[in-house]
Formats: sequence, structure tokens, C-alpha cells
Amino acid sequence: MADAKVIPFDDDRSRGSAVQRPPRRRGVGSRRKTAEPALVGDVQPLPSRARTQDDVPVTHEEQPPQRPQHDGGLERRVASGLSFLRRRLTGDYEVDDFGYDEELTDQVLMSLLRPVYERYFRVEVKGIENIPSEGGALIVANHSGTLPLDGLMMQVAVHDNHPAGRHLRLLAADLVFMLPVVNELARKLGHTLACAEDAERLLGQGELVGVMPEGFKGIGKPFSERYKLQRFGRGGFVSTALRHGTPIIPCSIVGAEEIYPMIGNAKTLARLLGFPYFPLTPTFPWLGPLGAVPLPTKWTIQFGEPIPTDGYPPEAAEDPMLMFNLTDQVREQIQHTLYKLLVQRRSVFF
Repeated sequence: MADAKVIPFDDDRSRGSAVQRPPRRRGVGSRRKTAEPALVGDVQPLPSRARTQDDVPVTHEEQPPQRPQHDGGLERRVASGLSFLRRRLTGDYEVDDFGYDEELTDQVLMSLLRPVYERYFRVEVKGIENIPSEGGALIVANHSGTLPLDGLMMQVAVHDNHPAGRHLRLLAADLVFMLPVVNELARKLGHTLACAEDAERLLGQGELVGVMPEGFKGIGKPFSERYKLQRFGRGGFVSTALRHGTPIIPCSIVGAEEIYPMIGNAKTLARLLGFPYFPLTPTFPWLGPLGAVPLPTKWTIQFGEPIPTDGYPPEAAEDPMLMFNLTDQVREQIQHTLYKLLVQRRSVFF
């Protein structure tokens, strides 16, 4: 099988474009009313002690039975689910030019990823306030973990924690869109090719775009080099941000490096399968399908302070020295935050 063709994000070639979690309802509790005691006859207060409720006869009037209150949550969820199925069957739903299906993402795909995010990796999110509530922005993150689960967890982190419930549109390598099933799911989730043209279109539409410039060099590096950032390329993401004046938000992810400790790489098998690498871990392929289950590490995702780009002139996007300096600034900020989070971490799993 031919080698997978990886198109770097900073490639200037034109690429053609392919192709709420509902708010929790708080239970309505009824306040318990206490009837005031009714006095019968002339009851004189006791001279030696304060009058108590036991000293006053109370009439027990029969209260009318109260109906149990239901908030209709179950019925509403069933109705919403049936309405969703009807729209899917009749084709009454919308996707954008990139194939992004917002309704399917919110109601199905995020619901499938959320248990992994909340219960398995127990992701802790910091600095979510650094992501703007509206307008375009470029999130640049480190990449690791043998399989690209870090991108999916970052997408859930933004969706579930940002006050505006923003959607993160990730830029992915060609290999993602060459795999059956994975291709369709990636498009539905809002992912698109890691090329300058698609990134500029999304930023121009005011979208929140995510990129991991290390690519396969980061995700497929050996375990001995964990949390050491690889080369960021020629700064194509910086050039794109400069053209649109959008802020660059560094993002550091700790925990993904240990889910599949890569202790070897079967390069011959990788070439036969057309993969950039074929990982060998302590559990895979020795344990078969069971070895493909990631280790339940504890994750931290921190979004750093935005690096503004709107103060530069339009021609700055063509200045190689400026792009190099900004790329190095972003990389250094991510690396410094990774070291800081690692020092604070007490355990890989807890």
C-alpha cells in the first residue's frame, strides 16, 4: 500500500474543500407549608412557663390531596429524540460547505465522546476564559498519544466549558480523510484538511479553528521523548492568523502522552499499510484488540493567553522573520506550560 500522503499545514497549495447539550433541568421542588395552629376557646397562658405549641389545641383539617409534580423531562427527551430521527430520515437538516453537521455533533457525537472525556480521562480544563466569545481565533496545541484522541478531547473541552458553547473546527492530515468511516465522522464533527485555504475560509467566517503543527512527528514520537515538542514547520498557521488578524491561543495538553506508550515502531509494516508509523506499545499488538484500549490517564488541558495579531500591517503575513519569531513564541509558551503542568502533576493516573 502506498505511503500516506501528509500535507503540511503551511503548504500554500490550494486545496478544494470536500464536500445543545440541552440545558439540564433543575427539579422543581414544592415548598412544604406548615399550617398555623388554630386556637379553640379561651386559653390562658401559663404563669410559670412560656406557652408552647403543645399547650394549644390544634384543629386538624383534612388537606386536599396534591398531585405529584412532573417536569416532563422524560417525555420532552423522547419527543426531542423522535423529532431528531424524523429530520435525519427525511433529510431535513443542514451541513456546511465542509460537511460539518452541527445537530448531529451536539446530540450524538458529543454524547458519545463525553463519557470518555469526563469519566475515563477525567479532563481538567484551565484558561477557558482566554478563548473569545465570538469571532475567529486559532488554537495551537501540542500533539501526542499515538492516536489523535487529544484533538477530540480538546474539542469536547471547548464545547462543554466555554460560556458561549463554541465549536472547535480542527485541521487534520490527509490520512484522516482517506480512512473509511473515519472520514465521514471527521467531516460531521467539523474537521477539515490542514491546508491554508481551508483554515483561511474558516477564520474568515469567524470560526474557532484548532491546529496541531507537530503533526505525525508529535503524535508518533517515542515514549522516551514525551512532552518534548517537535518542529512546528515553517509557520503556516502564523501566516494565516496574520492575514485575518485573529488571535493565536497556545494550548498545552498533559496526559495524552501516556495513553499508548510507544516503545517501538514497526516501519516495514507501516509502509505496507500506508501508515506513517506502526506503534508498538506494552499492550499492542501483544494483547490483540484489548491492547488498543488506551490507559486511563488523568488529563489537563490549559489554554494560554492569546497572542494578538491584529496590530501588524497586511504585508506582515509575508515577512519570514516575523513568522519565525511568532512561531517560536507560540512553541515556547506551549513548552513552558507543559513543564509547569508536569511539575504540578502528582500522578499520571490520579
